[in-house]
Amino acid sequence: MRRALRWLGTGLFFLLVALCFAPTLVPPFLDRVYYRGPPSDHFDGRRFFNPGADAPRDDGARRRWMWGEGRAEWPDHVPVRPTVPPRRVAGTDMRVTWIGHSTVLVQTAGLNILTDPIWSKRASPFSFVGPKRVRAPGVRFEDLPKIDLVVVSHNHYDHMDLPTLKRLWERDRPRIVTSLGNDTLLARAGIPALAFDWGGHFVQRRDGAIVAGDPGCAAGAWQCGEAYAVTVERVHHWGSRWLADRNRALWSGFTIATPAGRIFYGGDTGWGDGGWVREIARRGPYRLAIIPIGAWAPRDFMRRSHVDPNEAWRVFEMLDPAQAIGVHWGTFQLSFEPIDAPPRAIAALARARHVGADRFVTPEPGVTFSVPAAP
Repeated sequence: MRRALRWLGTGLFFLLVALCFAPTLVPPFLDRVYYRGPPSDHFDGRRFFNPGADAPRDDGARRRWMWGEGRAEWPDHVPVRPTVPPRRVAGTDMRVTWIGHSTVLVQTAGLNILTDPIWSKRASPFSFVGPKRVRAPGVRFEDLPKIDLVVVSHNHYDHMDLPTLKRLWERDRPRIVTSLGNDTLLARAGIPALAFDWGGHFVQRRDGAIVAGDPGCAAGAWQCGEAYAVTVERVHHWGSRWLADRNRALWSGFTIATPAGRIFYGGDTGWGDGGWVREIARRGPYRLAIIPIGAWAPRDFMRRSHVDPNEAWRVFEMLDPAQAIGVHWGTFQLSFEPIDAPPRAIAALARARHVGADRFVTPEPGVTFSVPAAP
């Protein structure tokens, strides 16, 4: 009975998505304008787009994805042993805890950094239907230390979880950084944020002031009192809350420069032209890279939006961090691959290339590890 109800809920969710994909059936009021500005090489004056050639759209694969044809069976629940992280990590030590999906807690140099936080039970606009957690968060919200910096990569529900962001803002008043247009969505929920275009950056001083400057200095001598610097990075994806508002807001990754080294967080991304990886690699060296490895099947549909493990490994090789962590797998079933396929694929690639298993890790939620210093 539970399985039948689950499939019914999944079917209703994908039916909603199918209706949203049909332009003639989508009410115009579901469209929104989140950003106004001059055209650029990735903004046509109305909507954002990915530079360079994109993979051709496969409508047959899209229909199969909508109706769940060939979808792997996932368990209803995977046990998680939550941890209680330290309140702060001082000095050059860098400790990382995967909380689940794309949510990662990075603690270093007295900073607590959180990526795309989601503690909700569903990645959906509705509380009763849509992708449901099979793994609980690796840290209970009540055990989360005070957060200083939150980065929000784009406005999909599994990355911009407004209930969680609202709780974080009301509790901690963290600095929230995102890309163009997403600040409008956050502001409507009472959550202030800084928004930048690709390549935009700011420096946060230890006295709380925000100053313009070269983010490269943030991993150097720290002579001007910087706490950290954030650069909003180009990646290859798309954005929407209701699909009628597709690409009204920009998607991004982030480089976070701290006194203990640089961190890259990729958000969601397909490979695209690969140029975004080369641009980001030039900002190295990186101590930590947080790379998505899941939601890649069926490949003829998902390749436009998500890297598969082979492409994730190429990102890892090009950035060459001291350590990488694979995220965006095993929490919400958004695609067709088996629940453990992404980490198994990364482990197989490491063996085939004779790379130590500790260079690109895929821990369970709640596992905390220390990142070695960048070479």
